[in-house]
Amino acid sequence: MQSERKLLADFDKDGNKQLNQEERAAAREFLKANPAQQRGGFPGGPGGGGRRGPGGFGPRGGAEETPATPGVKISPSEVSPAGSSDLYAEDTLRTLFLDFENADWEKELEDFHGTDVEVPATLTVDGKKYPGVGVHFRGMSSYMMVSAGHKRSLNVSLDFSDKKQKLDGYKTLNLLNSHEDGSFLSAVLYSHIARQHIAAPKANLVRVVINGENWGVYVNQEQFNKDFIQENFRSNKGARWKVRGSPNGRGGLDYAGEDLAVYKERYDMKDGTDEDWQALIKLCKTLSQTPAGELEAAVAPMLDIDSVLWFLALDCGLINGDGYWTRASDFSLYRDTDGRFHLIPGDMNEAFRPSGGGPGFGPRGGGGDRGGFGPPGGEGRPEGGQPRPEGPGQQGPGAGGGNRGGEGVKLDPLTGMDNERTPLRSKLLAVPALKARYLEKVRTIAQENLDWSKLGPVVAKYRELAGKEIAADTRKLSSTEEFEKLTADQPAAASGEEAPRGFGPSSMALRTFADQRRAYLLSATAAKKE
Repeated sequence: MQSERKLLADFDKDGNKQLNQEERAAAREFLKANPAQQRGGFPGGPGGGGRRGPGGFGPRGGAEETPATPGVKISPSEVSPAGSSDLYAEDTLRTLFLDFENADWEKELEDFHGTDVEVPATLTVDGKKYPGVGVHFRGMSSYMMVSAGHKRSLNVSLDFSDKKQKLDGYKTLNLLNSHEDGSFLSAVLYSHIARQHIAAPKANLVRVVINGENWGVYVNQEQFNKDFIQENFRSNKGARWKVRGSPNGRGGLDYAGEDLAVYKERYDMKDGTDEDWQALIKLCKTLSQTPAGELEAAVAPMLDIDSVLWFLALDCGLINGDGYWTRASDFSLYRDTDGRFHLIPGDMNEAFRPSGGGPGFGPRGGGGDRGGFGPPGGEGRPEGGQPRPEGPGQQGPGAGGGNRGGEGVKLDPLTGMDNERTPLRSKLLAVPALKARYLEKVRTIAQENLDWSKLGPVVAKYRELAGKEIAADTRKLSSTEEFEKLTADQPAAASGEEAPRGFGPSSMALRTFADQRRAYLLSATAAKKE
């Protein structure tokens, strides 16, 4: 992970806290003469061939992107207003038009990726113009592993020029490129299920048109900000942190001593005070050092235990490959006005797939320490790098302890029970009563949320809503055939477990995952109750 490169103050000559076209041109010249070190230490440059992005990274499993070609031209006058006023309605595929000043907008966004500079544009939605929005490419591997000309994730700030400007009450849009998710539905379905149990970002699908050209279907995921807090907790006060994604993450609330600087490296505070920082340290210390027999009473005043148990059950039950259980990162924290902490899902785009890789690959998040590449229970490869080789004892079904999380859909719901990096699992779930409550929640998710008679119609609705647009999407990172396979109501019979999405074109259909994961979890939770 690299910190954001600060350019705004040096090139904002008129002092309006944004760069006009002339100021951005000067900043780009400076960047050209003073390039940032490539993230991850890999050589390479923009458009480095195949599926190599600006950082010179290659794809997982060596797959190539679908070749990108320009999309058809579309104007706002050709698109009827969406039938729903809800920006995140599940039954609406809204079209968002972005118009930049420069024809080389993509290269400009690429130049400013990882900096504090946003590029201005005009957003048009349902016939209404929103001038002066700020846009930047977002993401880590979902950016670095995607070449120029292909779809990359966008962040749109409605309040960039006008602090009061919002779209349907929202001031920030996250438009995600479905990197390594040919179904386009991982984050959407995770949100659909999670929001039945805890506060979680909304998500649906939208179509994006840039400078008059169709750039296809994106996932539209709600931002974790004050608007989110107000909507879910009836107050916009309190402290917020984002725990950024990292394969070596130590943002799992493990105790790291009393030095505040260590916590500021792990947790990115968005709102809060010194008192909130001290409360966070106290929570970490309490989780790590309180005996199991005293832990529930000790932590109850500072942690919303029930919602945290739901968070953990969703994270592991739906096998979120970017989740807390495996990376100790990629989530958000909120401390409410009563002083209690809540965990909020962050990245949700790598769920609904098995935890293992293909032959010779370690289980994604299911193994122990892998040759020094990452932490116990971490992903099967360093961020942006190549999959690491399988080591002795790294595969096999989990037994509820160690860091052996099992493989495929048989990821043990009690994986990581001795992993000090994730004390919400290793410490909180060591309390018998809390473990029983957690397993009951896992069972509820399996019984109700993974029941295809309930989940299948949701998938079918999105398949019908977006199928034609995904087929017409010339910038997508996967094929139309893959989308149709992954979302099929009756997927082709597989020999054993299919390879997970993200390790090449062969991948597990959503129904296959739901049916197999449900069966395993119902069996596993029943056995653990006996």
